[in-house]
Amino acid sequence: MSKEKSRRSFIKKTALGTAGLTVGWNASSYARIIGSNEQINFAVIGINSRGKALISSISDIKNTMISSVCDVDSRVVEASQANVKKRFNKQPVGVKDFRNILDDDSIDAIAIATPDHWHAPMAIMGAKAGKHVYVEKPCCHNPGEGEVLVAAQKKYDRVIQMGNQQRSGEASKQAIQHIRDGLIGKAYFGKAWYASNRGSIGTGKEVPVPEWLDWELWQGPAPRETYKDNFVHYDWHWFWNWGTGEINNNGTHELDICRWALGVDYPTKVTSSGGRFHFDDDWEFYDTQVASYEFEDDKMITWEGRSCNGFRFFDRGRGVTIHGTEGTVMMDRGGFTAYDLKGNVIKEMEETTDSGTMDLQGGGGLTTLHMLNFCNGIWKGEELAAPVSDGYISNLMPHLGNISQHLNRTLDIDPTNGHIIGDAEASGMWSRDYEDGWKPTI
Repeated sequence: MSKEKSRRSFIKKTALGTAGLTVGWNASSYARIIGSNEQINFAVIGINSRGKALISSISDIKNTMISSVCDVDSRVVEASQANVKKRFNKQPVGVKDFRNILDDDSIDAIAIATPDHWHAPMAIMGAKAGKHVYVEKPCCHNPGEGEVLVAAQKKYDRVIQMGNQQRSGEASKQAIQHIRDGLIGKAYFGKAWYASNRGSIGTGKEVPVPEWLDWELWQGPAPRETYKDNFVHYDWHWFWNWGTGEINNNGTHELDICRWALGVDYPTKVTSSGGRFHFDDDWEFYDTQVASYEFEDDKMITWEGRSCNGFRFFDRGRGVTIHGTEGTVMMDRGGFTAYDLKGNVIKEMEETTDSGTMDLQGGGGLTTLHMLNFCNGIWKGEELAAPVSDGYISNLMPHLGNISQHLNRTLDIDPTNGHIIGDAEASGMWSRDYEDGWKPTI
């Protein structure tokens, strides 16, 4: 057997043969964290923004290597190659078409930080090609492809982690344990929020595609549209064809923490209200949105998103409060504070590492810990903090909020699988149209 095949065989066997083994590590020392003796070769796909953070975090973990970097923007590939070479003392291959990475047997794992419409199709194709996958949230552009992604993980038995990195925070895990242990009695209500001061995206003009951009490959699985000057790189978030709105862009994180704290999965009812109130422009989603989710056992979660008014709660632009019969826990990526019913502080803890709370490109300690957990899942079968099967449920909640908001009505939900009940029009938004040849399958 060749050295390369032997190495890949080891990585596969350790991922499959030691499931459930938990490895202890010190969350406060994440610079070049010790890893396995077997190297994991990564490709990072999408390196204009969040991909830079993933490069940083992968480089913090010992016995990893970034062998390839991939982007349809030719301007960033060379800079990314230089960045990786500085960190690893070896220059990675620069790739435009990610399918070339899938054909490369030397690559063990892919880290996906592309626009949302690419996340699930690329992750599914990666799993089919035998790669482990770290995929940024949201893990899917719509619920239908999210279900296909979960099925692909089961079929191909790959390690797939969604990038809701607060799940790997020591303070967050401690807060959840206190809630489980009854610190605030029965926890029944979670309040999540996100606030920012985003400007207008204006009215886009049809212009020639920039010479540095492969617009055809950028669109990939999405139905084709003529290029406009306010699509690329960031403002695609606010268009239905590629993005998923603020509730998925940022609300996924805090909705996930509320769901984790309350110990709930699929809701029974979803309702959402709001609109595009601040500017009159091309933004197709909502700059102001309040989504509410009811669950069995008398539990509820709400999310308040204000994209264009950054007024903070608890001096925080994002966070959650978990309310119970005997008190409240306020938590964010920086730590938690627990209060009794009279408002007295009864417990608190700061996060053990920096959070990178509002910085897309800075990796932050939480991202590094989350990436380490992913790597340990490959090396040692460590239980994932955010396996895609669970991440999909948290991702589904914002999708349901957007469907409710778009149709201006409450949705009844099957709590066993998250599907919409008795509403054909709403169920018609479960999936999307795909460009020919790009519909995800397993």
